[in-house]
Amino acid sequence: MSALALSVLLSLISAVAYAAAAIVQERVAAATPDSTYLRQGAWWGSVALNGLGALLHVVALACGPLTLVQPLGALTIVFALPMAAVFVRRRAGAAAWRGAIMATAGLAGLLALTTDADADSVNGGQRLILAAATFAGMGALFLGSRAVHKPVLRSVLLASAAGVSFGMASVFTKVVAEDWNDGLKLSEVPSLLAIAVLAAAGLLISQASYRGAGLAAPLATVTVVNPVVAATVGLTLFGEEFRYGTAGLAIALASGVVAAGGLILLTTERLSTPARRSRTERQTTTTERKTLPGIPAPCQSTESGDGKNTGDQRLTPPALR
Repeated sequence: MSALALSVLLSLISAVAYAAAAIVQERVAAATPDSTYLRQGAWWGSVALNGLGALLHVVALACGPLTLVQPLGALTIVFALPMAAVFVRRRAGAAAWRGAIMATAGLAGLLALTTDADADSVNGGQRLILAAATFAGMGALFLGSRAVHKPVLRSVLLASAAGVSFGMASVFTKVVAEDWNDGLKLSEVPSLLAIAVLAAAGLLISQASYRGAGLAAPLATVTVVNPVVAATVGLTLFGEEFRYGTAGLAIALASGVVAAGGLILLTTERLSTPARRSRTERQTTTTERKTLPGIPAPCQSTESGDGKNTGDQRLTPPALR
């Protein structure tokens, strides 16, 4: 098996592990207060699944380019649909499946255009700039999430910060993997520390993003932001490229747009489901109130004991009042 094929296989298994972890994280977030999830065995199970996914992801990065491995991570939300339906009885609608097909087709286009060329190394100064820009961007997104009050918007901002964190953790992992053939040097210690901090921060921020927003919106946001950040760095700093030159790059961008459109369709379909359920519940409640004894319907009038009409008289013609 070639290194490129091995990286694809490991990326797929990693996406399954990440999908399972996301489902568990969302269930824990929905069932526990902010500060008590650390006491839940299920949450630590999600940490173990994330760890397994990360380990496989690291090996995949050592075998393949960032522009391939990171986009394949977007299959996490595609795998999450059938897994959620099986394990937590959460069925996906037709729009969600159309989004999954679009995302898969876009990723297949990226896979067909990816080359197995060696990546360039990144020097210490570039690593320092990357780290500073990463933590500044994450800080801005986190502060922005504290300033908004809508749960979905807050979730998207936090998930974006988590996506940046995970994406840059993969970038630094790729940096260390490229230099690993020469043996681990003391100069790699800052990069290893950056990987540990970014991975831990991404895990905690992503857990916070599930609070009050469900599974789809934060997971789709992380799934999109993560590969976009990492692939951008891979193309600009690592010298990675797609087949067929400029034409291949254009087709790869189009494939990325198709994949992102599928992920957005997944998100909007999942977000519209609670809204439809809420409207249905409100209509049901109104109907039940109309039929309760002693409570008149909105257009129903009542008479007092002396025969006078005490109900809503706005529908009564003036001549009859």
